[in-house]
Amino acid sequence: MTEPTTLRRGRPGYDQRGILEVAVAAFNEYGYDATSMGVLADRLGLSKSAIYHHFASKEELLDRALDEALSGLEGVLRESDASPERPAADRLEAVLRGAVRVLVDELPYVTLLLRVRGNTEVERRALTRRRAFDRAVTSLVVEAQAEGSVRADIDAAVVARLLFGMINSIVEWYRPGGREGASRLADDVVAVALDGLRVAPPSEPDAP
Repeated sequence: MTEPTTLRRGRPGYDQRGILEVAVAAFNEYGYDATSMGVLADRLGLSKSAIYHHFASKEELLDRALDEALSGLEGVLRESDASPERPAADRLEAVLRGAVRVLVDELPYVTLLLRVRGNTEVERRALTRRRAFDRAVTSLVVEAQAEGSVRADIDAAVVARLLFGMINSIVEWYRPGGREGASRLADDVVAVALDGLRVAPPSEPDAP
């Protein structure tokens, strides 16, 4: 049985996935623009032609890496949309938890996504998808405000930016294997982010 295309092997030890992981690490370390195919070949111990056997260009490597991060985040939204009967605040919490999980599981890829500036067509496409994600989160905040479950005195777009500003900052300090895994980290994010936004239910009247 032949291996899937995504697992084609070149020299021993490097398939497409392995090359992509090394490329993402190099992009994060040196910056995408400063990382040439020659740099990647040196890090991999491969010839450029061996890399081109798997990827047509440096742009394709970047495209695949950014798609991995974005597909994870978009999947979180799809999971939330699959349960429209749930309160919007609960779905917002699920999106936050899911985003933290994606960030932890795909840390190098999300780090790369957060550093793109739109200098290439690949980056611009990624930024378009990221903005669509941001708009979807803002719409969820609006829905939660309309149902009265989160504060409505703060602009929804500002809420979304603040929430994901906190989540995105995790890439700057989180280290895999530390004291907190994705689940505990998500608990902390939700506690800090949402406790100040939730509208407390009305208190029960005192008994006569």
